[in-house]
Amino acid sequence: MTMIGLEIHCQLTNLNSKLFCSCKANYRGCEINENICPVCMGLPGSLPRLNQEAVKKATMIAMALNCSTPQRIAFFRKNYFYPDSPKNFQITQLNIYGDTSVGGAGSITVGDKKIRITRIQLEEDPGRLIYEGSSSKNLITLVDYNRAGTPLVEIVTEPDFETPKELRIFLNILSDILANLAVTDPTLEGAMKADANVSIEGGNKVEIKNIGSFHDLEKAVHYEITRQSSLQSRRREIIQETRHWDEKRKITVSARSKEEDLDYRYFLEGDIPWVRIESDIQTELQTKMPESISSKKERYTKYGITSQVADVLSSDKYYSDLFERSHTESNAKEIANIITTDLMGLADTKERRLASKLGAGHLRDLADSVLSGAISRNSAKDALYDMVKTGRELGDVIVSLNLGNILDKPKLTEIILQVLSEESQAVEQAKSNPETVHYLVGKVMKKTGGKADPQLTLEILEAKLA
Repeated sequence: MTMIGLEIHCQLTNLNSKLFCSCKANYRGCEINENICPVCMGLPGSLPRLNQEAVKKATMIAMALNCSTPQRIAFFRKNYFYPDSPKNFQITQLNIYGDTSVGGAGSITVGDKKIRITRIQLEEDPGRLIYEGSSSKNLITLVDYNRAGTPLVEIVTEPDFETPKELRIFLNILSDILANLAVTDPTLEGAMKADANVSIEGGNKVEIKNIGSFHDLEKAVHYEITRQSSLQSRRREIIQETRHWDEKRKITVSARSKEEDLDYRYFLEGDIPWVRIESDIQTELQTKMPESISSKKERYTKYGITSQVADVLSSDKYYSDLFERSHTESNAKEIANIITTDLMGLADTKERRLASKLGAGHLRDLADSVLSGAISRNSAKDALYDMVKTGRELGDVIVSLNLGNILDKPKLTEIILQVLSEESQAVEQAKSNPETVHYLVGKVMKKTGGKADPQLTLEILEAKLA
């Protein structure tokens, strides 16, 4: 039996400042070692000051993951020496005196399976190591401390996963939940990372670190299961250790023996008193929680949107927010289809989303025009592409690209008569088989470049064939 547990690290990128000082929480774009101060560098005489918003955001994460939320939390010093840790210790949380981390036991349901959450703790991120040099002989290590002190939430699961695929599904669901809470932007480099603890029945636990993406995590765990199974089949000991994922060679490599809690010499952080989160604060946070993804999905299906489309739409905060601002009860289904069928291909990256000039009004007008028959669905795709690029109003796009449907009955009748004269065999078939009329509708649409109003075309054809 394979048992896999996760330790997920999520930066609270949407906060303004670090966990214990006023430096920026989102350090990206800063020059090397620009986003630092005496507090996050641990200089003598500097004192940490806890970011209250970070505690609130972390508590909201705990609530969203169905975790218990204690009224008293504490911070500890985790002592270890590493170049990216300027203080030679990390301020973190640990459940020594009962449940004193920001979140206790909880769970997330993945399909029919419940994945248990052990705890959620709030801590500071270390700095970042940069390796330079063309070979191992002249390799040098540089340290960028801009990231040091960034608010980080660590989510620890029980070893409830059995396959690498389950890990990836879980992480995708978790990523969507965190984005929906607006506590982080998972698309940012390094905003979400995960380490895996892997063991097979009868063997020791091995931790895999240094994994750059969810896709790599799936591959790393698959490799580690294979490695441990091979060792066990040869009756060789599986050493309890920490291994790193080698992206180039696609293997895990031994890094160091696995530390125990005692090795870190935890003790209470004397510069940060115990923090009390009163019940009225927890109630206030609960009321401020955004609508859950599952609740959105259920609500969207009431508009007649299919379960599959509702699932895709509710899971992505960018598209979900756009849908919420643009839909009405009458056009909700059409807008959902436009977003999931067409827009997702035009705004499939963060860069494209930021560059998009499409607003809620554009989507609303586009859906209403399709429903009224003013433009065809094919023309709507062309109009959508233009509005994403230019931000022009739909009316201007229709005129400039000549996208409007042919709604003029005499003009459309003239075109239909041409088709009937060209398709005499289909006309004869239509008299005995009414379904053939759809073939003729297709011919009319082709002759008009897709601009004929489908409903009006069908009405005229049926009248001429009667």
